[in-house]
Amino acid sequence: MKKTLFYAAAALFVAATLSSCKDDEQISPSNDDQPDWLSEETLAGGELGTTFNQSASAFEDPTPATERAGMGNAFKYGEFFFEHTITQNSEPFDGLGPLYVRSSCESCHPGYGHGRRMERYNASDWGNGYLLVVFDKTDPAEPYEKSVAGMPQTRAVAPFKPSIDEDGITIMWNDYVDEWGNKFDDGESYSLIYPEVNITEQAFYAPLAVPYSHLGFRLETTIGIYGTGLLDAIPDDSLKAQYQREADAGADLNPNIWAGSDWAAGAYYGGTSHPRRYTYALSRGPLQDAPGSNAIWNIPNVTRSNKRSHYLSLDKTIYANAAAADPDVQASFYSYFPEWNKTGDASVDIYNYLMCDTLPAEMSDQEYINFMVWHRGLAVPAARNLADADVQRGRQLFRELGCASCHRPSWTTGPDEFTDPTGFFSVADSRLPRYPYQKIWPYSDLVQHRLRMVNDIRTGWCRTTPLWGRGLSPICSGHADRLHDARARNVIEAIMWHGCPGSDARWTVENFRKLSKSDRDAVVKFINAI
Repeated sequence: MKKTLFYAAAALFVAATLSSCKDDEQISPSNDDQPDWLSEETLAGGELGTTFNQSASAFEDPTPATERAGMGNAFKYGEFFFEHTITQNSEPFDGLGPLYVRSSCESCHPGYGHGRRMERYNASDWGNGYLLVVFDKTDPAEPYEKSVAGMPQTRAVAPFKPSIDEDGITIMWNDYVDEWGNKFDDGESYSLIYPEVNITEQAFYAPLAVPYSHLGFRLETTIGIYGTGLLDAIPDDSLKAQYQREADAGADLNPNIWAGSDWAAGAYYGGTSHPRRYTYALSRGPLQDAPGSNAIWNIPNVTRSNKRSHYLSLDKTIYANAAAADPDVQASFYSYFPEWNKTGDASVDIYNYLMCDTLPAEMSDQEYINFMVWHRGLAVPAARNLADADVQRGRQLFRELGCASCHRPSWTTGPDEFTDPTGFFSVADSRLPRYPYQKIWPYSDLVQHRLRMVNDIRTGWCRTTPLWGRGLSPICSGHADRLHDARARNVIEAIMWHGCPGSDARWTVENFRKLSKSDRDAVVKFINAI
């Protein structure tokens, strides 16, 4: 892009969309001495996806594409469903339960960003983005425990009881000393911690599918949701080419996703040809049926026209049978659900209610469309201070160290012909914002790698988290915690956790350790700038 065009577009964008922000909350890309890459990389989300807001609301802005398409009001209406507490019967934010993980989306995405590190597990604690991971540690595939959901619910509305009682959950943060004694050669030290989570056997409501002694427990926290629409616009063939490049370079790739020279059967999601690119576990493909789309259903359990069943447990019959046989639930079920007195046998009616897949829609189609306009329409904050000499030095070192081999700096979006496995949105759908042919800077290859940390993520495979905007987390989300379970409290800790023995990123940390303190600080400053 020519600099004159960039400056004109940036000036028009700032004037049109951010006139209400204070001058000291904005960044200016108008230095004529800047190198060409700086002008380009400042637009982290491209011309259609970048906001220049760097205040506490930087993660919450609509993209220019959303506003240009006349979707500003729909964006705001959709935002309401993310920010408001979901209730049982107060329209339009009704539909909570019968089980739920949180009653508010923003409570686990504080400031629209990454969940924060917590000392305890309590769904009401602001910023607690933790999802419990309960799995069979004796099975090499580490499958989830089937008597609870993939995201186990620790809350319930009367007369039901949660899948797991929060009083039986404990989180212990342990100190970890690496092979270098948590110290660089020049004497500067750092600390490392990791979580151990335990859930008592008595905390489980329904009978376990495997012996309790087989269960393992982990924590995964939420990530920032801004810019996810831009990631959806990356062409499938570009993502495939990235996997092929890494395979050709000898990278160890998840065989469930990549089969040597092509996608494995597990790479595709929901019957589409759209390969997986969302969540640490790469559990989702298209954004239109990805975590946000599902979260409004399986976190507060709000039904809609294309999700008309309850989210209970991986084997729904296990929870439904337990609740149907519970005398406490039987005694008061009809008081709460008189319309389900269909047989006169409370156990039968409870079971049928919980297993029903034709429930009324609690969220209207238009409300869901608004929600997805908001979700797909969230902008990425522009990179900041790229003209700073230390930041430029850090940028150079980031590439020389090898960090950019996984944290790939940029991608170019395609025509953005998105898909939806549920069929709610069509390829030609004009109801959602689009981002065709944008150069974006997420700093992620969207591929899974292994860091081999103590108490690692389940299966060990974790998608490279995009770095864009993360430097604003302290003012937007109130913390600087990083990594899948928020064990890293700052950038240095996150880097050093990449250096565990056998880690795919071990060599980059070995290179990082050779740097002077001023160069290490420059790398950190760069990561916080992008």
